[in-house]
Amino acid sequence: MKKLLQCALLMLLMASCNTNNPSNKLPKIAIAGIAIESSTFSPAKSHIEAFHPVTGEKILDMYPFFHLDSLNRNRAEWIPTLRGRSLPGGIVTRKAYESMVVETLEMLENDAPFDGLFLDIHGAMSVEGLDDPEGDFIERIRKVIGNETLISTSMDLHGNVSKRLAKHSDLITCYRMAPHEDALESKKRAVDNLLDRIENGKGKPAYKAWVPIPILLPGEKTSTRIEPGKSLYEQVAPLTEQEGVIDAAIWIGYAWADEPRNHAVVMATGDNKKEVIQAAEKLASNFWEARNQFEFVAPTASLKESLDMAIASDTIPFIISDMGDNPTAGGAGDVTWTLEKILERPEFQSEEGPSLIYASIPGPKFVEQAVEIGIGGKISAPAGAAVDNRYSPPIELSGTITAIVHGDKHAETEVVVKIGSISVIVTKKRKPYHQEMDFTRLDLNPRTTDIVVVKIGYLVPELYDMRGDWIMALTPGGVDQDLERLEYKRIKRPMFPFDKDMKDPDLTARLIPSSDSNQ
Repeated sequence: MKKLLQCALLMLLMASCNTNNPSNKLPKIAIAGIAIESSTFSPAKSHIEAFHPVTGEKILDMYPFFHLDSLNRNRAEWIPTLRGRSLPGGIVTRKAYESMVVETLEMLENDAPFDGLFLDIHGAMSVEGLDDPEGDFIERIRKVIGNETLISTSMDLHGNVSKRLAKHSDLITCYRMAPHEDALESKKRAVDNLLDRIENGKGKPAYKAWVPIPILLPGEKTSTRIEPGKSLYEQVAPLTEQEGVIDAAIWIGYAWADEPRNHAVVMATGDNKKEVIQAAEKLASNFWEARNQFEFVAPTASLKESLDMAIASDTIPFIISDMGDNPTAGGAGDVTWTLEKILERPEFQSEEGPSLIYASIPGPKFVEQAVEIGIGGKISAPAGAAVDNRYSPPIELSGTITAIVHGDKHAETEVVVKIGSISVIVTKKRKPYHQEMDFTRLDLNPRTTDIVVVKIGYLVPELYDMRGDWIMALTPGGVDQDLERLEYKRIKRPMFPFDKDMKDPDLTARLIPSSDSNQ
């Protein structure tokens, strides 16, 4: 009986959703997306296998708001094409990019025409020999599906919004939280906005206001956990509740790529010109005025200072972020510099020393040898620095194998080697460790370990909630937090914080032409 009532309610809702459609024909909406955050300051390259491309109906399973019993699933005829999503990494090879783009375009061409398209991207992809890949991607999509089709673009707030991407996106939004606890909520908002504009017949918004802001800061300084990021992003939602404003968003931008589009941006969309412009300019002005208030989300120190503090602390687990080679921001993930310094410390050279987990270092040959030896065996083999050896060479790890686990999507195979009081996680392929189960499946308990070192910047929620204490170590790598040490050559100048005495910029909103305009 309960199921019958639920079905009846769903049918009524579907009927009400189509009252503006005389034929009661469901809109036909495609889904596509390629997402990665890629550092141009890392020697790593991202190939097609890093994206784990998915095609067809399996894409719908990736979004809870498309589950079979959800209203959104029944509001349209969904045509999923290709979705590729990679861990952050190095620059994407042109071959990998073209492979995914061409396949997406072919699938769109086969099923065209469409009423709408949900474009799920990150916004910080760098591709060999190509500026503004997301702008290129959406422009090529337009050539296939036409300019009349509504495109709703969902992004990470660390993405970049060029004028080209802004023009070809009719509706556009991004996360409002860092860490990105609202990722699915934001993607659903992009889908809801698209469906609403199709169902109510209003179509493309009349106005899109775009404001470039000459600020380039790392996510570790702009987290919404603390001020001023917290208050800045809290201003967004109220502005979208004004009559005539569909959505508004603030993009911090991506700090570790050297392209002209890499800087902060604010956008607002809607049908009320005055309100849309005022919303965008207010957010942009407040962002600029707060620029000097942004600080790291946690205390920072050198690695030596961080280890000294952790060893002296009675609070566990004491978490140290090894930030410079953070694979969740685009680092190669195999810099051995930090691990080398840890292994040199006398405090960890006997089993009675402070317990420490190091997560992690890639070493495919080490892993292969460990699998042959087996759990409980002794091993001495090199790991790391196969991709990024600028700071230190491959490191010889000699110890006892305590765990071997196969089947992880990213790491493929994980090995734990015990060296003194240190448990080093060695992976076949790089992997960030940010969930408790990442450790417990390897018979490691981070909650009862004295020190946990992770290649992460700001802690994701599960590690953040677990921490006894936490410090972010200023270590070297492809996503170095000291931006002024990086050799930018192509970003637009002046740019804060590089040009600290720069004049106030023009933060007047630029009205971006509609995607079906000839402008």
